[in-house]
Amino acid sequence: MLIPATKVFLNTAATDLRKSYQTLSALVQERFEENPLSGSMFIFYNRSHDRLKILYWHLNGLCLWQKRLEKGRFPFPLFPKGEHKIAISSYQLQGLLQGLDCWRVKEVSALNYQYV
Repeated sequence: MLIPATKVFLNTAATDLRKSYQTLSALVQERFEENPLSGSMFIFYNRSHDRLKILYWHLNGLCLWQKRLEKGRFPFPLFPKGEHKIAISSYQLQGLLQGLDCWRVKEVSALNYQYV
């Protein structure tokens, strides 16, 4: 599901997660000013931070993935004022889905060598 080069955007405001494909796609276009058919992933969460939905385009249709925590809450960073979305890395998304506070952990830098 997750390719490291995939762009991932996190909504900065809680969303009514009764919304489905069409309404979340409209939010992506209006609030994020992004194309929901671009292949990027768009993450929405509820007010109590125990559910999230991920909307993305895959080959020939929109996909909507949902996770509900039975205990606890998803950790989210402090969002900058006035921003409707923040870009996050695939590393941060993986941590978020596992319930880890990945916002405080420094991401490992990639190393590129030319010789062994």
